[in-house]
Amino acid sequence: MKKILLISLFLGAINLFAQQHDSTLVQSLESLHTKVNQQQNDIQKLYSELNKEYRTYRIVKEDLNKKIIDKQEEVIDSLNSLIDNSNQKLTAINNQLETKIKETGQKAESQIAQLDSSVEKNRLYWIIATLVTLILGGLVYWLLGKRIKLSKTDVETQIRNTKASLEEESITINTKLIEVLDKQLKLQELKQAESPKDEEKDHSLVLKVADEATKILMSLDVMDKNIKGYKFLKKYASTILNNVNAYGYEIPPLIGQNYNSGMNMVATMEFDDSIEEGKQIIKRIIKPQINYNGKMIQAAKVIVAFNE
Repeated sequence: MKKILLISLFLGAINLFAQQHDSTLVQSLESLHTKVNQQQNDIQKLYSELNKEYRTYRIVKEDLNKKIIDKQEEVIDSLNSLIDNSNQKLTAINNQLETKIKETGQKAESQIAQLDSSVEKNRLYWIIATLVTLILGGLVYWLLGKRIKLSKTDVETQIRNTKASLEEESITINTKLIEVLDKQLKLQELKQAESPKDEEKDHSLVLKVADEATKILMSLDVMDKNIKGYKFLKKYASTILNNVNAYGYEIPPLIGQNYNSGMNMVATMEFDDSIEEGKQIIKRIIKPQINYNGKMIQAAKVIVAFNE
């Protein structure tokens, strides 16, 4: 029973709460509907005002655009007027320039014609003067060349004659010298033959004779072989050296032999590209090597040609 009563009370309370809730919801909806209508009225008023302002803005804009267009047209008209004036002035200036250019061209053509005439005359004079100068220069060059050639021939002849004369005189002097040395050598040998055998031998004269005979033979190698007395002197000097060999002395032939630094001689080196590369050859003898009874009493002094 109690349970039925409690359920009845609970259902009655729920029904009462639902009725109150529906009444409140209806009031809220009516209030909301009123506010919506009010906002729609406000929006309608605002739209009417905006439409009115837009129409005002469009009118002002059209007036402003018309004024700007009118101003631009005025400026364009002014510029066109200035351009027309400038074109007229340029046309006038162009006509003046064409007139002056024609006048200047005519004047220049006249002056050029006069100048061409003058240049042709001057050119002819210059050609004639140049030809005359060339002819005279060629003639002078030919004469000078001929004279120089003759002078050169005369000088060369004089030099050749003077050289031949000096060589002949040298041969004569050397022939007399070798004769004297030969006589002195013979006298010394006779004297030493009479002296005691245990007396020390004097080599000074033999050394001098050998040096002079060698020097004469070396000088003959650079002389003209056709000079008077050349063959006699060369044979005489060679005979002297052979006679020295007969007295117990030995003079080794060194000309043309290979040289090395171990040789007991004084050597002066001279470059000579005519010999084989890497070679060192005795070219001239300043003093000969002299041995006596197998013992060297004078070291050679030579000139050695080399090619690195």
